[in-house]
Amino acid sequence: MLPTQCLCTNLRRAARGVSRHYDGALDGFGINVAQYSLLCNLKRLDQPSISSLAEAMGLDRSTLGRNLRVLEADGLVALAEGDDLRNRLVLLTEQGKARLSAAEPAWEQAQLKMVAALGEAQRDELVRLLKQLA
Repeated sequence: MLPTQCLCTNLRRAARGVSRHYDGALDGFGINVAQYSLLCNLKRLDQPSISSLAEAMGLDRSTLGRNLRVLEADGLVALAEGDDLRNRLVLLTEQGKARLSAAEPAWEQAQLKMVAALGEAQRDELVRLLKQLA
């Protein structure tokens, strides 16, 4: 790996490494880190519109739509009509809730390993810096 002071390059390398770590923890659950995040956000937001879910996750609607189609095909989410025909709601199915519940302990273990590697103070500083950049 070539050393560089470029923030973008270093952030992207770190993001890929962190994603590999969490994806490894999710092996055997049939979901990846992006799908886990999406399911968690659905659980927290409780039947958001596609637009509000995209905004909450910092994704554009087309990227979110592609991810939702995969989860819908697996029976983990369902789409329903909203208040008007232009607004669709995203629902976490019972199967989606079960998959998320099954994967949560593995995710928590992965989280604990990351915090142990960094230490709590550095984790807190990293979160603060990432929020500032976002």
